[in-house]
Amino acid sequence: MTSSTVHSASDQALEKSGEMDTPPGSERYMHKVSVPPKQNLLKEFTATVKETFFADDPLRPFKDQSKSRKLILGIQAIFPILEWSRSYSLKKFRGDLIAGLTIASLCIPQDIGYAKLANLAPQYGLYSSFVPPLIYACMGSSRDIAIGPVAVVSLLLGTLLQNEVDHTTNPTEYLRLAFTATFFAGITQATLGILRLGFLIDFLSHAAIVGFMGGAAITIALQQLKGFLGIKKFTKKTDIISVMHSVFGSAHHGWNWQTIVIGATFLSFLLVAKYIGKKNKKLFWVPAIAPLISVILSTFFVYITHAEKKGVEIVRHLEKGINPSSVDQIYFSGEYLGKGFKIGVVAGMIALTEATAIGRTFASMKDYTLDGNKEMIALGAMNVVGSMTSCYVATGSFSRSAVNYMAGCSTAVSNIVMSCVVFLTLEFITPLFKYTPNAILSAIIINAVLNLIDIQAAILIWKVDKFDFVACMGAFFGVVFSSVEMGLLIAVSISFAKILLQVTRPRTALLGKIPRTAVYRNIQQYPDASKVPGVLIVRVDSAIYFSNSNYVKERILRWLTDEEERKKAAEPTIHFLIVEMSPVTDIDTSGIHALEELYRSLQKRNVQLILANPGPVVIDKLHESKFETLIGEDKIFLTVADAVAACSPKKLVEEV
Repeated sequence: MTSSTVHSASDQALEKSGEMDTPPGSERYMHKVSVPPKQNLLKEFTATVKETFFADDPLRPFKDQSKSRKLILGIQAIFPILEWSRSYSLKKFRGDLIAGLTIASLCIPQDIGYAKLANLAPQYGLYSSFVPPLIYACMGSSRDIAIGPVAVVSLLLGTLLQNEVDHTTNPTEYLRLAFTATFFAGITQATLGILRLGFLIDFLSHAAIVGFMGGAAITIALQQLKGFLGIKKFTKKTDIISVMHSVFGSAHHGWNWQTIVIGATFLSFLLVAKYIGKKNKKLFWVPAIAPLISVILSTFFVYITHAEKKGVEIVRHLEKGINPSSVDQIYFSGEYLGKGFKIGVVAGMIALTEATAIGRTFASMKDYTLDGNKEMIALGAMNVVGSMTSCYVATGSFSRSAVNYMAGCSTAVSNIVMSCVVFLTLEFITPLFKYTPNAILSAIIINAVLNLIDIQAAILIWKVDKFDFVACMGAFFGVVFSSVEMGLLIAVSISFAKILLQVTRPRTALLGKIPRTAVYRNIQQYPDASKVPGVLIVRVDSAIYFSNSNYVKERILRWLTDEEERKKAAEPTIHFLIVEMSPVTDIDTSGIHALEELYRSLQKRNVQLILANPGPVVIDKLHESKFETLIGEDKIFLTVADAVAACSPKKLVEEV
C-alpha cells in the first residue's frame, strides 16, 4: 500500500493502524509466519522455571552488589523491619501509636470471644495477639494488616479439633492437638513461601471465598446464641437445623431473660456504634472502642448486681501472666501427629487466603507492593513460634486491619503497640474480666462477623458470572446446612470444577469482517460483521491440550456442519476453513494429532484447512511435528486478513 492510494486524513489513519482494506488495484504484501530460532534446552527450561516460581524476579536487588551489601540485603529480605526502620520518624510513630491503641481496644474483647469459638480458654486468644504480632512486625511486608485470632479460622479449628478430641472430656489432649495443628499450619505457610508456591491459594476463587465467609459468619452467629440466650445445654453440631432445634427446644426452660437483656442491649449499642462509624469516617474510633466499653460496662453491671447468681454465665477465670512455653506439648509422634498435620494444613491455607486477600486490599489502597511469598514466610514463622508459646492459629483480621488503616497507621509498629497493650492486659488486668458475662462476648462476635456477609459482592457475582455464583452459593449452603469442612470442600471442588470446565471445554467463535476495516471479530459481539462467502473463520480461545483437543476438533467440525446446513442456495459452498490461533498459547502432541485428524476430515469434504497467526510456541511445535509440511507452508498466514485475501481475493478488492 502506498500513500498515493489514500484519499483523506481519516483513511490515512485507518491505513496506518492496519484497519483499512487494501484499495483496488494495489498489491497486498503478506509477511510469512516465522518459526522462532531454536533455543537451548537448558536455557528454555531455566526460563520456564524462573517465570513459574520467580516471576517477580526477587534477586534483582542483589545484582551488581558487593558481598557485604548482598548479605545486608539478604537479612533485610528476611526481616524487612531492618530496612524501613532506618527511615522511621516521630510523625510515623504518632500514627502507629494511635492505631495500635485503637486496635488493641478492639482485639482484647474479640480475642476472648474467639478463643471460645476454638473451644479454648479465653487467655489463649490474648496469647495469640501477643507473640504473633511481634514476629510479623519484624518479618511481614504489609504496613496495614493487624495480626491476631479471627472468627472463621477459630471456628474452623474448633470444629476440626472437636471431631478428633472432645474438649470437655479430654481438655489436655485437645489443647496439645491445637498447638500441634498451629505448628503445622505455620510449617505449611512457610513452606509455600519458601518454595514460592503461593499461587496455589489462588485456586480458591473469590466467589467461593465470599460464599464460604458468608456461610461461616451465619454459623458463627448461630453458635453465639448459646451465650446470647443463656442456654446451658447446646448442640455441638454447627449446621443451622441442629442449632435452631437446640435453640427452640430449650425455649421454655433453658433461656435466661437477664442474659438476653444484657446481650440485646449491648448488641444494639455495638450496631449503633458501627452505624455511626460508617456514616462519618472521622468517627472510625467509635465502633473500634465500643466492644471494650461494652465489656467494661457489662462487667461492672454484673459485679454490682451479682447477676451471676441469677443464671448469667460469666468468664469466671482468666489466667494471669504472659504466654507459657508449649514446646513440650506439641505432638511430634503418635496418632495425633497425623491428625494435627491434616488440621494444620487446612487451617493454615484458610488463614493464608484471608491474610493475603487483606494484605493485597490495603496495599492497593496505599499503592505499595506486597511480596506474597515473604508474607507467607512471615505468617508461617509467627505461627510456628506461636505454637511454641501457647498460641493457636493467628492471621490477618479484616475488621482490625480496617480500623488500623483508618486510624492512620504507617508501619507494622502498630502491631507492636497492640502487642504491648495485650502484654499489660495479661500481666495486670486479666483478673478484672472475671465478671464479664458470656452474653457480651457473644454480642461482640455477632457484631464482628456480620461484616463477613457481603451481599453486594454476591449480587455482583450473579451479574457477572453465573457459574461463579453457583460456587458462591455452594460454599455458603455447604457451611450453613452441613459443616464448615463440607462448605470448604464444596468451595474447593467447585473452584476446581470451573478450571477443569474451562480447560476441557474452551470457547470457540465464528469471526466476521467488520465493515470498512480489515479486522475480523466474533459475530456474536459484532452483529454487523459480515461473513466471507465460501470461507468459514473459527477462533479457538484456549491452548490446545490432551484434555480438550478432541473437543476442539469436533467443535470446529460442528461449526462447519451448522454453517453448511444454514447456508442459502445462492451462497457459495465453503471451500476454506480458517482457524484463528492468536489465543492459542500452547499445543501438545494430542493437540497436533487433533489438527491432523481435522485436516483429514476436511480433505474428505473438499475443504482446505488454513491457520492464521499461530504464536511462537505453537508454530515451533507445528514445524517440528511436520504438520506445517502436511498442510503446506503456504496455508499458514500472519493475519486472518491475509488468509482471507489468499482464499477470496475478490472480496478484498471491493470498494471501502
